[in-house]
Amino acid sequence: MYIQTQETPNPNSLKFLLGKKVSNDGPYEFLNENQTEIPILKHILSINGVTGIFLSEDFISVNKSHGEKWENIKHIVISYLNEYFDQGNEFIINKKKDFDNSKDYGEIEQKIIKILETKIRPAVARDGGDITFKEFKDGKVTVVLKGSCSGCPSSTLTLKQGVQNLLCHYIPEVKEVLAV
Repeated sequence: MYIQTQETPNPNSLKFLLGKKVSNDGPYEFLNENQTEIPILKHILSINGVTGIFLSEDFISVNKSHGEKWENIKHIVISYLNEYFDQGNEFIINKKKDFDNSKDYGEIEQKIIKILETKIRPAVARDGGDITFKEFKDGKVTVVLKGSCSGCPSSTLTLKQGVQNLLCHYIPEVKEVLAV
């Protein structure tokens, strides 16, 4: 398997493109070994300097601590991934969860989620991250940034000039966008 890497706007995050599905159960973020029982993820999280992993449908972003160099981490991650898929594994996360319809969103929340899903999430995914809706209250939209977006120096600028401007344009009730 040929695994490509791609730099992200966050210098402490690297996107790994495997050319195949990584998760068939949506995006996941793991910040330490104790959050998962999946051996491949435990191995990657145990690499000196690795501070987190974000799994999307078709890529993995690995975050590192500021002082570490990518050349000390990148080849180990690629080696673990090649070994894992060479053993015949099809996905890293292999479960299908049913769509959670238990949350009853109002009209404004549904509009916000639709714009996030169709216009913003694809762009954020290209940079190795993810953005999800958390809450809308008093004109403020709260979102969760994951993967390369978490801790990225340019995420505040992206959030205010990109996400906030877009949501305010389409939905006049939105006055501000905040990240948690």
